[in-house]
Amino acid sequence: MSSSIRAVPRSVVAVGIVGVTVLAVPLAAIIFEAPWAEVGSHLGSAETKSAIRVSMIVSFSAAALSVLLGVPLAFILARSNIRGKALLRTVITVPLVLPPVVTGVALLAGFGRRSVLGQLLGFGLSNSMTGAILAATIVAMPFLVLSVEGSLHSIDPDYERVAAAFGAPPLARWWRIGLPLSRSAILAGAVLAWARALGEFGATITFAGNIAGVSRTLPLEIAVALESDPGRATAVSLLMLGVSLVVLVTLRDRWIRR
Repeated sequence: MSSSIRAVPRSVVAVGIVGVTVLAVPLAAIIFEAPWAEVGSHLGSAETKSAIRVSMIVSFSAAALSVLLGVPLAFILARSNIRGKALLRTVITVPLVLPPVVTGVALLAGFGRRSVLGQLLGFGLSNSMTGAILAATIVAMPFLVLSVEGSLHSIDPDYERVAAAFGAPPLARWWRIGLPLSRSAILAGAVLAWARALGEFGATITFAGNIAGVSRTLPLEIAVALESDPGRATAVSLLMLGVSLVVLVTLRDRWIRR
């Protein structure tokens, strides 16, 4: 009786099969249509190597900044009772739902050469590698913040209360208790932030431009190659698909436990 109650209706299974087919067909098409005999030469081309170099610098820098700036924000959201916390969470997470192009336009307004800040400083961050890093950080950091905040909510606050009772100051409690207990969440969030930064396109091209060797990351290189060399575009897409699968497999056990 219990097995029949828990059984999934056939109609639901059929719809599920359609859904997974829609998701799987494009991914399978990349694999089957990839020019395997030329993948090595495509990935070894000067253009692709340049895009890989820029992507590695941008994505790892964005992941590092996400950890540096995002971990304190996660602790504020999870542990503090400050006013306006709901507004703070909204500001942090809005890049998750905001179209990346809009994020790029906002970056131009805030940090571009014609922005108020740009006019005061005499320069802006647009059309530069620094701009690409900033764009990638903004779209990637919410993944880390949410991961760490969720982990902190699952940690018993009594650990910190006991430490406080023994006279440990807030910074020591944060450094010796909070950070070690949330280490796995920080690592998982950093990997997610890195993967998101690696795949960033809209905010980067809008704010940092598409300058070879400066801001042309792998997604931008794919867009350029589609017009002149579709085979290379497919090869680079295959590379990024492989990276995405590695990230998912690496974090699979953590997601299942959560």
